[in-house]
Amino acid sequence: MSEKQKSLIEEFKLAISSTVKSIADLTNLNVVFDTNKNNNNDEVISLPNVEKFTKKNDFYNLRAVADLEALKLKFTDKTIYKKNEPKGNLSKRIYQIAENIRVEKIGSDNFKGIKKNLSYYFEERTKDNDHKNSTIEEKFEYYLRLNIFKDKIKNNIDKNFINFKKNLDKKLKKNFEDLNKNILHQEKFNTQVNKIISNLDLEDNNDVNDNKNESSKDQNSKNLENSKTENTQKDQKENKEMAIDTSISDLEITADNSDKNQEEIDLDNPTEAGERKREKNIKIVDENYKFYTSEFDEIIKAEDLESEEELIRLRQNLDQQLLQLKNFISKLANKLQRKLMAKQNRTWDFDLEEGILDTSKLTRIIIDPYNSLSFKKEKDMEFKDTLVTILIDNSGSMRGKPISVAAICADILSRTLERCMVKVEILGFTTKHWKGGSSRDLWMKNDKPSLPGRLNDLRHIVYKSADMPWRQAKKNMGLMLKEGLLKENIDGEALKWAYKCMSKRKEERKILMVISDGAPVDDSTLSTNSSDYLEKNLKKVVEWIENKSNIELLAIGIGHDVTRYYKKAVKIVDVQDLGDVMINQLTDLFSSNKNKTIH
Repeated sequence: MSEKQKSLIEEFKLAISSTVKSIADLTNLNVVFDTNKNNNNDEVISLPNVEKFTKKNDFYNLRAVADLEALKLKFTDKTIYKKNEPKGNLSKRIYQIAENIRVEKIGSDNFKGIKKNLSYYFEERTKDNDHKNSTIEEKFEYYLRLNIFKDKIKNNIDKNFINFKKNLDKKLKKNFEDLNKNILHQEKFNTQVNKIISNLDLEDNNDVNDNKNESSKDQNSKNLENSKTENTQKDQKENKEMAIDTSISDLEITADNSDKNQEEIDLDNPTEAGERKREKNIKIVDENYKFYTSEFDEIIKAEDLESEEELIRLRQNLDQQLLQLKNFISKLANKLQRKLMAKQNRTWDFDLEEGILDTSKLTRIIIDPYNSLSFKKEKDMEFKDTLVTILIDNSGSMRGKPISVAAICADILSRTLERCMVKVEILGFTTKHWKGGSSRDLWMKNDKPSLPGRLNDLRHIVYKSADMPWRQAKKNMGLMLKEGLLKENIDGEALKWAYKCMSKRKEERKILMVISDGAPVDDSTLSTNSSDYLEKNLKKVVEWIENKSNIELLAIGIGHDVTRYYKKAVKIVDVQDLGDVMINQLTDLFSSNKNKTIH
């Protein structure tokens, strides 16, 4: 090891030691980088040996281990801890997990750096877990983190954990809510954990692994050091050189975003399990409806349907139409924004002993210096985290003015709602071909069986995803003006698709806005089934979403009245009608505090 490397390691040790002493508020604390040393003394803390590190992540993880140990010294009273500690090794391990999470929560609430370190470490040590074989301790830790940190567990959690969560929700939900209230009160917290453990009916005496387990701190440290021996001598040398050559100032923790696009399941949302069940139910909402084949259907991004140059040209065409309405659109956007933002206004608590200094009360100090300072604190927003999905009919009958109005509607609403911190998703639906396409060809090859069901190739288009900023998606709106894009419309299946997209999102409130010009039409399907085949399916899907889902459904009929399909529906003929209609409808939705009853 070079002198430079030794110097960097010593600098790193010094930085860790100083941080630990500061967090623990123990200036005489002795930080030892050797987990074999006895650490039962409150004035000694043992951490993994830095010299044995072989990977950059080891340095990051050590910071979290050090933070946790410092927090335990600061916020855990050993006398109280021992007094409430249950019997049985498994129970003791679960008890210690709970106490660790308690001090993690306190530290995370007070120090952003600690929160970042601990979150990263938790993700690192659990990302490769085989959740199908997870232990009771692991399940308990995940569940407790859901309740205390409001964590989201990724969808590699299996059904066993879902069932575990359901059982605990049913039996002990109130007990876990009490834990949250007593984070700062160790005595009450430890007592409550002990009660919860006793209600878990653990078979402690039969746990054959009891004697093999140690305290979570020792286990964390041991796991950290064990990872060092897994590589070959050559890999160790290369990794070590890379890790040590990284300067201490560069050791900022950056969470791995490789799974950023992976679908997440918000298990903390009490309606999520029901939502997954409802997603399955919507598939059988109309048992008489079927499709001949889905082999040729597609869900495609707008930018994948045309070249960049063509999308820019089409957007310019749309901008020409928007230019004529520039003043109107600005007034509309500002008016709508003011109305929606008014619903999000935050309020304040005054005359508090801590918070933000209330400058309006400073005159009292000038008049009478013996008056105390007054502080204020912002109240939590009541405005729910919201997703608005705009589903646009891209059928041939929308060609010309209707599709231009629909594109302008989507453009205005997307821009305006984004300013109001409301997520907006824009989707379109049509078919790939006129008169059946590949689905019909296959049907004909198979001797034309009777009543084949839907007989065309669906094309569902994503113009703007919920997480994409409007400025990145704006060119996609022009695609609606593309000649040849607009074909047939099968509305029922499009609504199911939009529903499934929305059901995967974590937003608390979800609004689905359908822009259409009337009834679903597909010549190939209607010529081989009953004449109202698609219309009946649309009505059943709409009825199901309106009455048995947590999504609020609103329809805008362009030139046609669509109230025969949708309960909440409005009709517009021109974009000039959009102003009062949209402002009234949206502000009514956002001001409504009524929650739908989900069956």
